[in-house]
Amino acid sequence: MKIAVAGAGYVGLSVALLLAQHNEVTIIDVVPEKVDLLNRGESPIRDEETERFLRERDEMGLRFVAMLDAREAYEGAEYVVVATPTNYDPNLNYFDTSAVEAAMDAVRAVNADAWIVVKSTVPVGYTERVRRERGDARIVFSPEFLREGHALYDNLHPSRIVVGAPKDDGGAVAAAEAFAHLLAQGADGAERGRSNADGTTGIPELVLGPTEAEAVKLFANTYLALRVAYFNELDTYCEVRGLDTADVIRGVCLEPRIGSHYNNPSFGYGGYCLPKDTKQLLANYKDVPQNLIEAIVESNRTRKDFVADEVLKRVNELVYSGVAKPLVGVFRLTMKSGSDNFRASSIQGIMKRVKAKGVPVLVYEPTYRGGDFFGSEVTGDLEAFKGRCDVIIANRWSEDLADVAEKVYTRDLFRRD
Repeated sequence: MKIAVAGAGYVGLSVALLLAQHNEVTIIDVVPEKVDLLNRGESPIRDEETERFLRERDEMGLRFVAMLDAREAYEGAEYVVVATPTNYDPNLNYFDTSAVEAAMDAVRAVNADAWIVVKSTVPVGYTERVRRERGDARIVFSPEFLREGHALYDNLHPSRIVVGAPKDDGGAVAAAEAFAHLLAQGADGAERGRSNADGTTGIPELVLGPTEAEAVKLFANTYLALRVAYFNELDTYCEVRGLDTADVIRGVCLEPRIGSHYNNPSFGYGGYCLPKDTKQLLANYKDVPQNLIEAIVESNRTRKDFVADEVLKRVNELVYSGVAKPLVGVFRLTMKSGSDNFRASSIQGIMKRVKAKGVPVLVYEPTYRGGDFFGSEVTGDLEAFKGRCDVIIANRWSEDLADVAEKVYTRDLFRRD
């Protein structure tokens, strides 16, 4: 089957490689450098499984090519997966879906029959609206549930596959079911034969209404944000009251209904998905009673305020001890280990708050090539960084900091993401 994928980011590239195991896949991106890297077998993103698939592409027999020419890619495609960015616009309280619609326009300019599968995260109700406004019944939605740095792994080992199509449209439902099967076909063989807790076997494939599928995506990510916010607020309480946070978390999480996963304190939830998805869900609650969703968004701001205040206390202690102008070091701009994504990382929120108080900041980020970072010097020299900084903030601990541990402020209690 001929399939095209618009967008070579985490979502698009991982889906393209998954599907290329059994189909002829073309991935399109507007950045020539990305296209060149992919055709040389190199990954434009840091993702272990993606890098391996590209490196071993020929041995795996992947039918995969990257190109800039969307027209050529879309002609004759049976499915076109749209995985373009949808950044949250705080002024409109809405995802910017213009790139998704531009991709739809480009597809329909050359191919009236392809099924368009939107993989970009969109507001609840978006798919039904664009189907109606465009008079285009061949559009379905399929949310992604991927972690940065593990996108292809999560596609190979999916918790579930969800595709949304109107239940009163038999053709769309059949196309959604067929696309779900394509995703399952590319998954790891052990996943296809696994036993599930509910007594079923294989990968759960859910074909829902498109609006329900959109809601699944936003509510799932908001629950994850809730869990991050919960353990961060627990940590804030323990810090203020002088309790051992790790002991409290261990005791709480031995309750099997809570569990010991996703419970490591941090500077706040961040990255590409959780901040924008929680805000979009909150915007979707207009005229619907709620307290919790808004509290999750506000909790993340409060956590960053608290962490910044704790860092500033250490700066002030150094001033009182005679250090004229302490330098705060930011250890990595990335959201978490194993990722090369800087977007909305929580440490940037701390950095912004510290700088607002007139405290100078030095950033250590070996992957950054853009000169300074919002007016702060960036270095790739770790030893010089550690020597120059008086306080170092790290959202996640690294053994690279072990020799200057007394300088480090982190809430990474369990030394894992």
